[in-house]
Amino acid sequence: MLFPGYDVPDGRHAGAYDPGKRRSRTVLIVLAVAALLFALAWPFVEPYLLETETVTLRADDLPAGIGQLRVVYLTDVHKGGTFGADRVSALVSKVNTLNADIVLLGGDYADDSSGAVEFFRTLPRIHSRYGVYAVVGNHDRTLPESNLNQLRAAMQSAGVTPLVNSVTSVRIGTENIYIAGIDDVNNGHPDLKGVAAQVRQRDYVIFLCHTPEIIPQALAAEDMNRDLRWFDLGLFGHTHGGQLAFFGGLLRDDGVDDQYRSGWLRQNRTDLLISRGVGTTVLPMRLFCRPQIHLITINSTR
Repeated sequence: MLFPGYDVPDGRHAGAYDPGKRRSRTVLIVLAVAALLFALAWPFVEPYLLETETVTLRADDLPAGIGQLRVVYLTDVHKGGTFGADRVSALVSKVNTLNADIVLLGGDYADDSSGAVEFFRTLPRIHSRYGVYAVVGNHDRTLPESNLNQLRAAMQSAGVTPLVNSVTSVRIGTENIYIAGIDDVNNGHPDLKGVAAQVRQRDYVIFLCHTPEIIPQALAAEDMNRDLRWFDLGLFGHTHGGQLAFFGGLLRDDGVDDQYRSGWLRQNRTDLLISRGVGTTVLPMRLFCRPQIHLITINSTR
């Protein structure tokens, strides 16, 4: 007979073993462990998920005779560690499929100046119609200072034009555009004023600098006629978009204002891009911040 207070409607004892509930608990535990392992592993996977951002711009200063310009931009490779020669070769292969008119490089090719020299000495050839141009970053400008000359020579041997406080004109058909670049803001000797004074407001100018912290000063600089808006497109890197974006400012020590952390801006009628970059620094991890290169198509409005 049943003891008072016990209610077992299906005839089973209240403490009987229930295999269905046990299986459900096991499945939940397995799923929870799998989710935890995935969450722990994902930041080490994301650095390999390189994406190509495709953007189209319109530019009043781009000569009508050019009509359209295809620019590929990449920055912050940080060769070394998990980013070895095979990944550099794959990166160059990807760039070479994009049919670029011009390829632009934004600095921090390795983790120190000697590594940057080696990066260009072993760099596979990058293809573009009108050349490859590059600035240097803070990691490329570590001591000794004499490595800068070696770095420039290695760039030139690799078919890359170094831009260290200089402006180069690029002839396209019967027209010219200009690419300007300054030395690294933190570890170099940048001459923003001198570079801006080499061009005119009506020229089409692409400005390269490794760090976006220069943007306010660049927008306030004057061209050779003391006019503002001396450049049309500014390309920057350095921030890695935060790299571990989920943690907000936890790992940020680059001194860059939040508005210049990542992505596209338009200020003073000038288009500005702060790239998340290709590689990683400090930790070989990314979170909600995939690496990227950029294909920028610029159409003339004339």
